[in-house]
Amino acid sequence: MLLLTTACSGGDKGSGGVTVGEKADAQAPQVTIDPGDGNRKARPDKGVTVTAAGGTLDKVAVTLKGKPVDGRMADDKTTWKSRTLRPGTKYQVTAVATSPEGKSTTVNAAFATMKAPQELTILDVTPTKNETVGVGMPIIVVFNRAVENKKAVEKVLDVRSTKPATGAWHWQNHTTVIFRTKNGEYWKPHQKVMFRARLAGVRAGKKTFGTSDFSRGFRIGDSHITTISTKKKKAVAKENGKTVRTWPISAGKGGRVVNGVDTYLTASGLHLTMGKENPAIMTSEWMGVDPEDKENGGYKEVIPWAVRISSSGEYVHEMAATVWAQGRQNVSHGCINSPPKDARWFYKWSYRGDPVDITGSKRRLDPFNGWSYHEMSWSRWVKGSALDRTVTTG
Repeated sequence: MLLLTTACSGGDKGSGGVTVGEKADAQAPQVTIDPGDGNRKARPDKGVTVTAAGGTLDKVAVTLKGKPVDGRMADDKTTWKSRTLRPGTKYQVTAVATSPEGKSTTVNAAFATMKAPQELTILDVTPTKNETVGVGMPIIVVFNRAVENKKAVEKVLDVRSTKPATGAWHWQNHTTVIFRTKNGEYWKPHQKVMFRARLAGVRAGKKTFGTSDFSRGFRIGDSHITTISTKKKKAVAKENGKTVRTWPISAGKGGRVVNGVDTYLTASGLHLTMGKENPAIMTSEWMGVDPEDKENGGYKEVIPWAVRISSSGEYVHEMAATVWAQGRQNVSHGCINSPPKDARWFYKWSYRGDPVDITGSKRRLDPFNGWSYHEMSWSRWVKGSALDRTVTTG
């Protein structure tokens, strides 16, 4: 710690700090900085604390290469506390305090934080930078290693939106955490969303520290919500609440049961569009059948205008060969077959993160089959938060 009691220049060094001036002025405030001047192994998760005794703090500036570090002044102005700090980095501190008698003390200090034995960084964030996405879009954050202290990490994850929304984080596993909006609610269309992770200096494990902050901005576009009935064999697309297109479809025919699941049925539930492929190469390898083994259902097809809606291979796509069945009969292996003109329109119209709500099938959609997170109840989703809390983004 660094302890100074006057505003005079000069000084003598002693153990535990520096006293400036030959004689301490009893009316001058005492200013303490922790970590102290010259410290080279400061804990980054502890930040910087500046306190004043016998007066109040007028100014505190902690800088990294000339750039200010965020902090908060106590209401009584006797304590200032910074955020967490970047590991293996040098910092400068200047603090000014004034006593009730008008005597001032100015303190300058320099220290360095310890290097992180193990580094925690963000490998990937979905959506991409400045991407325009659908109203159902989740924020998916993937770390480079397992997070032990999930509470500490989740505390520094911040989501802000132009228009308020209620959502929550959910840890899918030790390296992946997902933010989505509340069941029955989506992002409001036509707005900006900003995700920030103030990760630098956060102690994520016994020997693991975050090394840098991260930010990602994206936009919510028009509200695109598509409902598909496998019983009526019809798709209805709405934009901002108004129907803009309907078309006949052919869904999964069923008939292939594996571990109690009919893999040829299209799953009922709230899917989200995940990506586009034109063309998509679809084969029977996903079900363990060689594409050349025609007797056991082997196939390999090149499918244009394909929009993925799950990880298990469900798409909304063109299928000219089944136009005869579309609107009449379900004949696919689980995808939503559509007429060429309608599949092409849907492909060009949709964003990633658009809700596609499918009904009529006995097969239920798993909440982690793709981005189908809204299939999980809200209470269960919130329980997956390390902090067990909801978040308001406005």
